[in-house]
Amino acid sequence: MVDSGRSYDFVIVGGGSAGCALANRLSADPSTSVLVLEAGRSDVRLDPFIHMPAALPYPIGNRLYDWKYESEPEPYMGGRRVYHARGKVLGGSSSINGMIFQRGNPMDYERWAADKGMESWDYAHCLPYFKRMETCLAGADAWRGGSGPLVLERGPATSPLFGAFFEAVQQAGYPLTNDVNGYRQEGFAPFDRNVHKGRRLSAARAYLHPVRHRKNLRVETLATVTGLVTEGNRVTGVDYHRAGRGARRVRAGEVILCGGAIGSPQLLLLAGIGPKEHLEQLGIPVVADLPGVGSNLQDHLEVYIQYASKQPVSIGPWLKHRHKPRIGAEWLFLRRGVGASNHFEAGGFIRSNDEVDYPNLMFHFLPIAIRYDGSRPASDHGYQVHIGPMYSDVRGTLRLKSRDPRQHPALQFNYLSTENDRREWIEMVRAARHILNQPAFDVFNAGELSPGPSVETDEEILDWVAKDAETALHPSCTAKMGVDDQAVLDPESMRVHGVEGLRVVDASAMPYITNGNIYAPVMMLAEKSADLILGNTPLPPLDVPYYRHRDGMPLEPPSGVSP
Repeated sequence: MVDSGRSYDFVIVGGGSAGCALANRLSADPSTSVLVLEAGRSDVRLDPFIHMPAALPYPIGNRLYDWKYESEPEPYMGGRRVYHARGKVLGGSSSINGMIFQRGNPMDYERWAADKGMESWDYAHCLPYFKRMETCLAGADAWRGGSGPLVLERGPATSPLFGAFFEAVQQAGYPLTNDVNGYRQEGFAPFDRNVHKGRRLSAARAYLHPVRHRKNLRVETLATVTGLVTEGNRVTGVDYHRAGRGARRVRAGEVILCGGAIGSPQLLLLAGIGPKEHLEQLGIPVVADLPGVGSNLQDHLEVYIQYASKQPVSIGPWLKHRHKPRIGAEWLFLRRGVGASNHFEAGGFIRSNDEVDYPNLMFHFLPIAIRYDGSRPASDHGYQVHIGPMYSDVRGTLRLKSRDPRQHPALQFNYLSTENDRREWIEMVRAARHILNQPAFDVFNAGELSPGPSVETDEEILDWVAKDAETALHPSCTAKMGVDDQAVLDPESMRVHGVEGLRVVDASAMPYITNGNIYAPVMMLAEKSADLILGNTPLPPLDVPYYRHRDGMPLEPPSGVSP
């Protein structure tokens, strides 16, 4: 181990979504030194697999971009393992994800704040940070920001298939909404996307690259952190291995883990911070007995309901090999065409039954029948919805398999293990079919491709979900904020309980998963945490109304609300 002799005020472990945001905010003071250590490669400016929105299937499963995690055999899914892609590149998963920007429902943050000690994480306190981080091109207002680093383009959703989808949801009894990230989430609308001028706008592009010139900010890629340096109960630095340069050690005033819901708890456990019994089984000296490290694992599971189209209106044929040179050239030189869209341009949120207070089911509609890995059914033309319950009461665990930091931890999600989860899946599939078989789709509907007419009863639906479902790639909550006996982080500072000089800021800090894609909540969490870390006066809360079905709120936002 070579001690570099260098010391930084902050060492950020992980140059992913939260790490990029923190690097920007913490290094804004030129007297504060910041080092970012990212295990993956740089997000090379001309790499089309990262920057072309439609190329998102290519990095997933590729060892150059993806950590390629896999669950343990899932007992309620026939013992099969579920593949989990996580970004191994600057920008983290924001450099390989579907670029869908969903804040979640305001009631998500009311749920967070209902836990003891979490009062400052309610919607009124989180909203200012959502607004600070975004430039919503659809227009700033009381709910949306207009001058932040994350530029959000609204999906055009101009295909006739999107038109049929919006008509069909209304025929099925569901409303449209102006903005799922604004006053009313419930309903269907074009989606905000992290796509700007035909390119992916990752956290690295939005937050990190614009400030890479700062003399007090250093970013090292291909730098894998192998352990935390501890002196008693204080973390004083990190050990890491950088490609071509061997093992190194760097000192830190504070270490901030931003490795995500898998990477961060793994490092905590390797450092002796976690459940005492588990650590002792592996012969790891206990620094802090925190049973919540690696517990409370949550995720979203999803399936694809796919239909063939009678009419040649989908983008399916464009994905044949003979068209790819044209798509690539059109994107490279003009930043437009099929390659310039993530194609997740619209969708929505509904309640599965009248007993649910706020939306628990999410839909992503695509004008093509395709899977994340790029595979398609035999039909050239088709369309689909990605669907899944948002608030599963299933809880999983992350545990070390060994003391080797290079070995992936054991991930047990326990999908489909509760009665409520299984019930919501049945409601979800039936709701999706109800929408896709409305009269608005009659001119397109050539029959269901997946799961197909052989899957009809409750048992058949659950059996199909168990065999076919994939993760929506939203692992979270494995080092949650709070003050109860399962909490890992102090909600007012993001410090690890019982350990000095160590904080965690990423999806693992969430106490409960939000009802949508989790990139936006992670970025909000990082923005708010930056103020907590720096000791800045928090942004004042914004007490604006939001739609609540139970309270009989109006469907449209009240006029005259100040931005």
